[in-house]
Amino acid sequence: METKKIMWMLKKDLMVLWRHKPRLISLMLFPIIMITLFGYGMGGSLDNIPVVIVDQSSGPITDQTLDSIKNMSLYDIKGIISDPDKGKEMVQNGEVKAAIILPPNYDNLDSNQASSVVMYVDSSDQMASQALIPATQALFSKISSQVGLEKMQMNNFPSSISSNQSRSNLTDIQVNNAPLTPTSPGGIVDSFQNLANTINFQIDKIYGDIKYIDFLVPAVLAMTIMFSCMFGMGESIAGERERGELARLFMTPTSVTTVVGGKIISKLIIETVRALILIIAAIILFGIIIKGSMGLTLLLLVLSALCFVGFGIMISARVSTQEDYMQMVMPFTMPMMFVSGVFYPLATMPWIFQKIAYLVPLTYANDALRSVMLKGASLGDIWVDVAVLAGFTIVFFALGVTKFNRDI
Repeated sequence: METKKIMWMLKKDLMVLWRHKPRLISLMLFPIIMITLFGYGMGGSLDNIPVVIVDQSSGPITDQTLDSIKNMSLYDIKGIISDPDKGKEMVQNGEVKAAIILPPNYDNLDSNQASSVVMYVDSSDQMASQALIPATQALFSKISSQVGLEKMQMNNFPSSISSNQSRSNLTDIQVNNAPLTPTSPGGIVDSFQNLANTINFQIDKIYGDIKYIDFLVPAVLAMTIMFSCMFGMGESIAGERERGELARLFMTPTSVTTVVGGKIISKLIIETVRALILIIAAIILFGIIIKGSMGLTLLLLVLSALCFVGFGIMISARVSTQEDYMQMVMPFTMPMMFVSGVFYPLATMPWIFQKIAYLVPLTYANDALRSVMLKGASLGDIWVDVAVLAGFTIVFFALGVTKFNRDI
């Protein structure tokens, strides 16, 4: 083996890498980004889910309930209000994930009727609702048991009685010094149940039952568009530049604007067809129902494609090879996929990743598509997402076209 020649080859490859600074930085930075995302950002527990409490009562039971909710890390209380309609509206507007409605008779210990506590849940966020519903049910079940014991003591029930005792064990109990039997009018079982069942907890899923696949499909559509557009632009511009095809094209009387415009139009047509195929496949295979406008859904997919094509042009404008392009794009695309809430809600991530999420366009594409497909939102409901995506698109194209180097 010719050791000297091998060392020269190694030196040559290292020198090439050193001359391509973007590729070198990407090779060093990308593994650090990925291990950070997997180590800190994925699979975390859901905490600090925004909720609002509608308090229509006052008293010790209300105070106990509010303290219990505040002491649980699952909830991030955004306000305590008195209007149930306002609470439901906050859920529908996306300000909070749930509204817990405490009724006016919540603190009334003299009533034999159970208080009806209602929780409105944003079921379009499937993972947040999965965490909120059982935790809140368990909380009010515990509070109901404690209040039931207080009612029993007020009615001279022995404190040792629990709700799982059988009918035969209750026949000798006296209420107000009068014996009660299970079969007598107002018998012990009925009296016990009236006292024990102090809270009737109800759940109202505003957008109906939504499966994880329903939650996943809109974001997967946006993610697929992102990867296809950005990696496709690497082949379309950086690849053609590396093979000399772009140089031969510019030898003709063709402007940069014409070349870039042609690339954009062809990519948009391809991605629109791809998006249609994905939507049809999701409907056929998984029974996905698009609650909003199909036209608006396609418009969002086209806008997302345009945004990511612009991103690809911006990166490819200054690189000479397809390999350089891929190395520069990977540190953006892979982290963007993880921090934008494609697979997990943003609430599972550390706060720093939640802030970064709002700096990348895929987050807004995901949010807009989920709002239309799962909630039936109109253009007026998602205008912020649309405006941000349009802003990203303008910036990317401005940088890409103005910095495009036809002579690399």
